[in-house]
Amino acid sequence: MTARIERLVTSGQFTLDGGTWDVENNVWLVGDDREVIVIDAAHDAEAIARAVGDRRLTAIVCTHAHNDHVNAAPRLADLTGATIWLHRDDLPLWRQTHPDREPDRHLLDGQVIEAAGADLTVLHTPGHAPGAVCLYDPGLGTVFTGDTLFQGGPGATGRSFSHFPTIIDSVRDRLLTLPAETKVLTGHGDATTIGAEAPHLQEWIDRGH
Repeated sequence: MTARIERLVTSGQFTLDGGTWDVENNVWLVGDDREVIVIDAAHDAEAIARAVGDRRLTAIVCTHAHNDHVNAAPRLADLTGATIWLHRDDLPLWRQTHPDREPDRHLLDGQVIEAAGADLTVLHTPGHAPGAVCLYDPGLGTVFTGDTLFQGGPGATGRSFSHFPTIIDSVRDRLLTLPAETKVLTGHGDATTIGAEAPHLQEWIDRGH
């Protein structure tokens, strides 16, 4: 059975550098009727567990460790027995939200996470956060970009742990090299494609260097 992609939108708050903002997050489920991966366990572990249903949740993959992307991960892991994956470079951010719980595994650039016929290749794309990653599945023609790339441009870099020239390098070197028709599924908001973003991104690249 071919893997399918499901979207769940959860609401909560993003907190960093003393500020707090209301946000809606995309939680992505990739799998089939038997097993599934969750990308970014945001805000509501119970709602995500209901979306998983009676399927086996094999992994909770964190695109980065801002609190709004990881705040439900430990609870969801406890509910389902799933393994939490995070890039090691984002451990300082993770510990701001979960000082008493470490991730179970560390994501590595180039590794492939498999479930239900999906093969998600980890692309380390720092800039929005040091350990930010995107997850690319050529079979699905899709890249999950977290907060690295949105419809209209790269993710924000105005707060601690972020760096504008670095995110520009990540987008240019790791994402714009993907096929133009690749669907971009983001951490917040609407989907786009690599081809749709490429013309606008050249302006961002010029600004970053």
